[in-house]
Amino acid sequence: MKNTRAGAALAGLLAADGLLHLYWATGATWPAADERALSLAVLGLDTSFGPAAVLPLAAVLLTGAAAVLAHARGRGGRATRAVTAAVAAGLTVRGVAGLGWAAGLLDSPPDSPFYVLNLALYTPLCLTAAWAAARLAVRSPRNSHQTTFPGVRASAPQSSESAATSVRP
Repeated sequence: MKNTRAGAALAGLLAADGLLHLYWATGATWPAADERALSLAVLGLDTSFGPAAVLPLAAVLLTGAAAVLAHARGRGGRATRAVTAAVAAGLTVRGVAGLGWAAGLLDSPPDSPFYVLNLALYTPLCLTAAWAAARLAVRSPRNSHQTTFPGVRASAPQSSESAATSVRP
């Protein structure tokens, strides 16, 4: 139950971001006034937010959302677990880069909208989501209290009656 809720929340976050990228692919720039302002606020640099740039990101985000949700619900096996782990890795990289921007190690003027958004929203959200994805990737999708390892199957406990009948002298 715990995995399902965490997976649904993480999948919802990824799907919302994916849908926002699809929206930007239409040429819309909300919440910014124009593409340049959007680019500076979201990425901290002036670059295209055209379909060629944002559609692949939307596809990755929506695929990640579907895999995370499937893994949290116990579906997809190793494939969805691997994608969930990849989501955790990607979010970790973005979160660590955000710390670099916040510390001034990467180019981001402190008076820019990106600097403020990165510090207040992007980095904390990425690091929190990375932690949730990593926990989800290493836990058994059906039992949130049991950690599973590849190639190891959990056996069902036997009742004392069935155990007694299965051992014969």
